[in-house]
Amino acid sequence: MIVRRAEAGDERGMAAVHVESWKTTYRGIVSDKYLESLKIEEREESWKKGIFHTKAFVAEKERGIVGFANGGRERSGNYPGYDGELYAIYLLKECQGQGAGHELVRQVAIALNHMGFGAMLVRVLRNNPSRYFYEALGGIRIGTERIEIGGDLLEEWVYGWPDLNVLDDEGGEK
Repeated sequence: MIVRRAEAGDERGMAAVHVESWKTTYRGIVSDKYLESLKIEEREESWKKGIFHTKAFVAEKERGIVGFANGGRERSGNYPGYDGELYAIYLLKECQGQGAGHELVRQVAIALNHMGFGAMLVRVLRNNPSRYFYEALGGIRIGTERIEIGGDLLEEWVYGWPDLNVLDDEGGEK
């Protein structure tokens, strides 16, 4: 599996991973009705408009894109000292636990660091088991927020890395 910078033409693969990952990860957390409403074509159009507005990376196997992550400037301004944000990271379920997620986060952290950002945060639904992934990468819980998805009010936990350099090496944490 390789991780590389996302490029034009990757939007369809990223959209397919995005939709499939939501359906497998959020089943039982987000309403089935909402999950079934997700469409690859809509996500693809969104990526076509935004792929170059963020730092985006894809994980790829012989069969195509199996994961992606993207990040940029922290959007809310609610977390002083955290200037960067990991906007999204998704991997197909069968590709998790193989190191690609760690490498995707690392590449986003490196890109943000090179842009002059010193810290990064990520938001994750409280009931999403992926939160343990962020903890394993050294993320510390810095906040709680509420988000509405499909008409339901859900709790998000915010994890942060106050120093991106801890992710900017081959081993993850220093």
